[in-house]
Amino acid sequence: MTLSPRTEMTRLAWAVLAIAAAATLPWIATSYYLAIGVTIAMFTVLATSWAIFSGPTHYISLATAAFYGVGTYTTGLLIETLPYWTILAVAGLIGAVGAALVGLATLRLSGVYFVIFTLGLAEFVRQVLTWVQNVAGQKGIYVLTQITEAQIYWQLLGLAALVWLAGWLIGRSRLGFALRIIGDDEDVARHSGINTALAKVMLFMIPGAAAAMTGAILAPRYVYIEPAVAFSPMLSFQVVIMALLGGTGRLWGPLVGVIPFTFLWEAISSSFPNQTTLLLGLCFLLIVYLLPRGFVGLFHDLRHRGSGAAARAEAGA
Repeated sequence: MTLSPRTEMTRLAWAVLAIAAAATLPWIATSYYLAIGVTIAMFTVLATSWAIFSGPTHYISLATAAFYGVGTYTTGLLIETLPYWTILAVAGLIGAVGAALVGLATLRLSGVYFVIFTLGLAEFVRQVLTWVQNVAGQKGIYVLTQITEAQIYWQLLGLAALVWLAGWLIGRSRLGFALRIIGDDEDVARHSGINTALAKVMLFMIPGAAAAMTGAILAPRYVYIEPAVAFSPMLSFQVVIMALLGGTGRLWGPLVGVIPFTFLWEAISSSFPNQTTLLLGLCFLLIVYLLPRGFVGLFHDLRHRGSGAAARAEAGA
């Protein structure tokens, strides 16, 4: 459905106001809620960028942790030699190039092979870095800066706005149209003259760059980074669960999943620290079974039923 320019501008204005309101959090919240806000902003970037690629293509990527870890180590290795903002740009470039290479190697294959490859990618990079550090006689890297929690939050919020803008522009471009055809039937898209491999690789570069920049921004928060922290596979599964919980049918869908799941995960981590992996798997099963299209799909179904009931009532009258 094509919206009128006036409706588009209204929605854009509301989005700008929402981001401006979110930017005031460091001034009005306690340190605990600011930390929660940083987590929400982080997962908003990761889940939204993931949905931009996986939503229309239906390819489930578990490579988020790999790109995130690469970004974290980019800051750790370059923080003493390059300006901070240059490091973020370098991290984004490395993430985009890495995603392009991974995409060229795997996106011509079926979705199952892509999932398996991306799942092993983070573990492979983690093991390589662990081996290199053991050979060099070190365990991790210190990231000592003057960057505060509030500054990290504002950077993540700005990155989230850029990701949303990219998703909005792609959704209204020829690339977005081509990707929707690929998601419906890749064979039809290929026979229609669409270069499906190139389209998927181009789109896959967005979550790669976004995840790497997110890791680079959050590196000062850790102070000390090591492979087990930077390349945690649980991060990839959390991003997928949050995106699916909210729904990938709308650009704002992942945010609807990020906010409640962040608070839920905070409660799970504090109450059941030894069962987090088990409960994460349980959450995934429940979401797939009970909300296959997420909150966005549920909202659409309820609105459709309400409209249908109203139409029947009017016809009966």
